[in-house]
Amino acid sequence: MFPLYDDNPTRITPYFTYGLIGMNVLIFLHELSLSNEQLNLFFNQYAVVPQELTTNLAGEWTTLFTSQFLHGGWWHLISNMVFLWVFGNNIEDRLGHFKYLIFYLTCGALAAACQWFIGMSSTIPSLGASGAISGVLGAYLIRFPHARVTTLLFLGFFVTTISIPAMILIGVFFIQNVISGLVSLQATANMSVETGGVAYWAHIGGFVFGMILAPLFGLFKRD
Repeated sequence: MFPLYDDNPTRITPYFTYGLIGMNVLIFLHELSLSNEQLNLFFNQYAVVPQELTTNLAGEWTTLFTSQFLHGGWWHLISNMVFLWVFGNNIEDRLGHFKYLIFYLTCGALAAACQWFIGMSSTIPSLGASGAISGVLGAYLIRFPHARVTTLLFLGFFVTTISIPAMILIGVFFIQNVISGLVSLQATANMSVETGGVAYWAHIGGFVFGMILAPLFGLFKRD
């Protein structure tokens, strides 16, 4: 399932959501201009490299934030930005512009820390806005569980659109990540070499922290 838009109007123009999308796109275009060697150096400098964070926390903690604006490919970028476009505006509306930005970056940093905790000795760079956006999804789930989301549904070669409650779409997203995260732990335990992949525990961590932090930021107060 892939969200297209929600039936949940806002009372403000979500400038920070638009700005975050714009920054992610611009930085990705910069990535495309780099050679493979330059791109690897760029990722090693600004993405979270767990082993380096473990051995040099004082010098590497900023990557918990900079990594949120890096992406590994077009689909990685597009899928993240569509989710942010659909769900971010309503959370910005409820929290207010500046608290929303702090909330977003905090969720992203805590999500990256969760992924780091799972594999502290890994040398594979961890990057992407997924953790921060998962925080937005967690906030949306507890604030607008019954909002209708028009969603692309893929059933093999058959594609259609359906309107479903946010709690179903986001709930499926969370359950998929929990299952995949548990499987990834088992796979890691059984493998002697590192492999890259989806940062499931960043998604899970961001989602949980989003549900916890959003009410503290005033999610239910601006009515």
